[in-house]
Amino acid sequence: MIRAKLLADRYSEAAIKLLAALNVLFLASFLAALFFATSQARADAPLCKGKDLTATLAAEKPDEFAAIKVEAAKTINGDRLLWKIQKDGVAPSYLFGTMHMTDPRVTSLTPTAAKAFDEAKTIVIETTDVLDKSQMTAALLRNPELMMFTGDATLTSLLSPEDKEALEKGLASRGIMLASVIKMKPWMLAAMVALPACEMARQASGAPVLDVKLAQDAKADGKTLMGLETVTDQLGAMASLPMEFHIRGLVDSLKLGDRMDDIMETMIELYQREQVAMIMPLVAAATKDAGVSDEGYAEFEQTMITARNVTMVDHAAPIIDQGSAFIAVGALHLPGPDGVVELLRDAGYEVSPAE
Repeated sequence: MIRAKLLADRYSEAAIKLLAALNVLFLASFLAALFFATSQARADAPLCKGKDLTATLAAEKPDEFAAIKVEAAKTINGDRLLWKIQKDGVAPSYLFGTMHMTDPRVTSLTPTAAKAFDEAKTIVIETTDVLDKSQMTAALLRNPELMMFTGDATLTSLLSPEDKEALEKGLASRGIMLASVIKMKPWMLAAMVALPACEMARQASGAPVLDVKLAQDAKADGKTLMGLETVTDQLGAMASLPMEFHIRGLVDSLKLGDRMDDIMETMIELYQREQVAMIMPLVAAATKDAGVSDEGYAEFEQTMITARNVTMVDHAAPIIDQGSAFIAVGALHLPGPDGVVELLRDAGYEVSPAE
């Protein structure tokens, strides 16, 4: 993946903050759907109305689009979703990049990925905690400070009047009253407002994101199902970052407003085309006028991306050594010198594009 510190010089930080929120969508989408289902949700499910911004950018800013393509082409391991992992003496395993969305275009595997999934004996996702609502709820109740403010602190006490108004409007458009989430930590709300209303509605109706669908299919097929992290791991990592960073991330997500549908549609289209390395710079180009700062992102990158990549590889290695595994993690964890693909190679595995 293109290094964030280089992107900061060339692209809008609005996109980086957006992708920061999307990086935890696997966890937050579950919580958003759980809450949304019990809130004042509209009875009529809103339609998805976004458009792919790739063609628009190519037509209106051809030089900038060409530069993005050049940067993406330089990004190691940035043009594939499915990778074959080999080690002498064991059956091959596969690494697959997911998008934590319910869109049918995302949840429908390509024939090659479907074959790898069908032949695998063990299916691995980021965390299996989200599959059991009672277990998930129990884990959160054991660590309420990871998700909720304790004591007298509230979310609104940390917001300016303008930001409070923006948050209230953004939540209302999704059928959620601000007063009902006033004690919720900003990183959870940031992921909730990053989801288009149509995605929120699908999740509230029970449609699974891709990772959950893979897990459900694995259980139905009698495969072994494993996770690389726990919900406490993920929330703990987020909670370790400065509160100001999270507040700005929440506000920055809200600044995108109606552009969120277009951004999500663009990401889905790029994901379908397996242009993983294009996602961050192209979304950044589409949001460069949002006017936000880059303060705190380097720490986020280290905590939520680089460190988690190392943990994922450490936990995946013993599973790969048993052979015949299908390991699914967010696609943005795959590319770059610190990405999961390259870290697996550094650990001694042969990793190549799956054909």
